[in-house]
Amino acid sequence: MQNDRSWTEINLTNFEHNLKELRNFLSPGIEIMQIVKADAYGHGAFQIAERAVKCGVTFLGVANVDEGMLLRYQGIEIPILILSPSLENEIERIIGSGLTPSVSTVDFAEKLGNYTKSKDIRIKIHINIDTGMGRSGIYAKEAIEIIKKIRNLENLEIEGIFSHYSASENDQKYTQDQLKKFKQILSQLDFSPEYTHISNSSAVITSKDDFSNLVRIGLLSYGVYSDKSLEEKVNLKPVMTFKSRISQIKIADKGESIGYNRTYIASKKIKYAILPVGYADGYDFMLSNKGKVLIKEKICNIVGKVSMDMIAVDVSNLNKIDVNDKVILLGDENSNLRAENLTGLFNGSSYEILCQVGRRAKRYYKDNGKIIDSSPLLRRDFVSTDYSDEKLNFIIETAIEQRLQSKEIANLIYSDVLKRFFAERDKEICYRNNFVHTIEFKETKSAFLKDYFLVNTTLTFNKKLQNDYFYVACAKNENLLEKYFLRKDVEYRWLLDNNFDLETEFFDITSVKINEIELYNDIKISGGCIEIRCYHQKLKELVGKEVNFSISTRTYYPQSSHQLSVYIIEMTQGVNIEFIFNKLLQKVEAVPIFSGRNKFPQIENKKDSISISSQKDEWIFPNSGVVFVY
Repeated sequence: MQNDRSWTEINLTNFEHNLKELRNFLSPGIEIMQIVKADAYGHGAFQIAERAVKCGVTFLGVANVDEGMLLRYQGIEIPILILSPSLENEIERIIGSGLTPSVSTVDFAEKLGNYTKSKDIRIKIHINIDTGMGRSGIYAKEAIEIIKKIRNLENLEIEGIFSHYSASENDQKYTQDQLKKFKQILSQLDFSPEYTHISNSSAVITSKDDFSNLVRIGLLSYGVYSDKSLEEKVNLKPVMTFKSRISQIKIADKGESIGYNRTYIASKKIKYAILPVGYADGYDFMLSNKGKVLIKEKICNIVGKVSMDMIAVDVSNLNKIDVNDKVILLGDENSNLRAENLTGLFNGSSYEILCQVGRRAKRYYKDNGKIIDSSPLLRRDFVSTDYSDEKLNFIIETAIEQRLQSKEIANLIYSDVLKRFFAERDKEICYRNNFVHTIEFKETKSAFLKDYFLVNTTLTFNKKLQNDYFYVACAKNENLLEKYFLRKDVEYRWLLDNNFDLETEFFDITSVKINEIELYNDIKISGGCIEIRCYHQKLKELVGKEVNFSISTRTYYPQSSHQLSVYIIEMTQGVNIEFIFNKLLQKVEAVPIFSGRNKFPQIENKKDSISISSQKDEWIFPNSGVVFVY
């Protein structure tokens, strides 16, 4: 933060505190939906969602399919409800991303039902009833009839029914009227949905009901009061703080003006500071001549209009002040800087200022006073559906270069790893999981092979079957074997000792299966390589499906080698490699060369074996491996 012109701090500890405070108003068994639409009101949807899940939140609420897709892309797995009405052309993406749509019309429900029926799938929906908000939702007087029609549609499951309060923070009579309408509708249904919900943040405190089992929490969880009357009922802490620093200090004599259109004219000589933020940074223009900031624990007034990129602040009451001193514009514990109080100066909306503030500011996430994460300037998180391959490739390569500050390393990463997934779109991306490779050394009984170990190997893994056949390859040197690393139809490769002839006596498949189907194999020997084609007529039915591969071989390995290498050449999730040496070797070491989130997998030494493993859900990048040294 030392070099930032402005920045926002998101206090996840305060967010967690607010959730706990609000949960105190809930009866046991009532679940929470955390509202994270509009990038979690400007706080960062992913980071807020991640922390909310840790705090026991079971649902997330977003405004549209794009917001939901992004959270899925970032790894959020809990149910996500799209609160606003969706469009017909969004149905495919809603279902593909595992999102739950809200339904407000029979027409959309029918289109949703037709699509799910054509795909032979079933989708959960929540029906929205307008009990007085006057926005989206089924008219309350038509609700029973329409819900019955929707319930008769195939492939749709009504998981939830909900409504939305219009003024739960300050109009209890209208709120109770809405609650009464909602309860009457639910009482007339001939079924009970899994979830019913109507309460927003304010209603959690002001308007409990005895039938809802889910509440939607938004503004209050971010530490902003929706009404002044709530301040005495619940203790909330601001989650967002917007900060900048002084870029220049100036003097204005009596009668001189500051800013556009001369809206501020000094009544006396004053000292003022220039801050390098303005309405382009989300600091509202309506705070011109009204806003307040905090410098060195003292409140200072904004003078003149808020410009696109600058603000002027009266600092006459500060004795010692310098360029680069920090300034708090929003948030913090000072009541003057709470979002609801700042926007109250011009009868504005605290929702709006939270969503727009910090547009050019880097965002820092803090937990117990320490920075644990950050998001960049002008961040643009998206899931690309409309970028050309060429443009997307350029964006990816440039982003890596900027992140690493090295064109050479970025080019290496992009060319050797990522390009395989993003540029070669004609090749389907497949990966392995549950990769288990066992290699066992045994004594040989043949005098001719007295300088070699008999080697039995078994490799099992899960992967989508791409063809109704695959190859196992063996070569006598690395150059010859290299071509098989580039072929997608080769699932196993072995480097044979150069002293051996290319015969099945020295390398042979003892068993090869897919889903316990024992495969046939044809052997072809040419060009210094053994190619074994594995196939079965039943595999045609399995192409495109994830299957279990099992490949066992018998071969020989020179005792003089003193090392054995195993390489992983595909994206692999979950690895276990075991080397069994049956007391034939001493002082065996495993040297992992893992590329992934964890470079140091678990190594387990036993009396006659050694194994190396990762977590089952951990990704291992291509060109990783292990060298067993003995």
